[in-house]
Amino acid sequence: MGALEEENKKVVTEFMEVFSSGDVNGILGSLTDDATWWVAGNIPGISGTKDKAGFGEMLGGIAEGTKTGAITLTPLAFTAEGERVAVETESYAELKNGRVYNNLYHFVFTVRDGKISSVKEFLDTEHTTAVFVAP
Repeated sequence: MGALEEENKKVVTEFMEVFSSGDVNGILGSLTDDATWWVAGNIPGISGTKDKAGFGEMLGGIAEGTKTGAITLTPLAFTAEGERVAVETESYAELKNGRVYNNLYHFVFTVRDGKISSVKEFLDTEHTTAVFVAP
């Protein structure tokens, strides 16, 4: 693996650490101004493509529902090629509604000049809906 791939893996690892802290401004600061975040499925208010501002709004809403103000992301395995970094990831959060969010993901990050320019998030949409959306 080349230096670019190693650097991009580091950017993504640091992003996941900031994400896990719940620091929305820090999270958004890791993204390029034109960044997009896409989430698989048809989860109301979550799925689809969001720009940087829309992603920030979604994060704020999700964080409010957690006991710690954050969802912890733990990277499990990386594959990097050029500007793309794929990461198998596990999440964990205890919600104020008493539910536990513990999902598995496959993220594909695109890193440009040390910042994340796009994210594709593949996840168990049924689990997300059951924890965040279901009554």
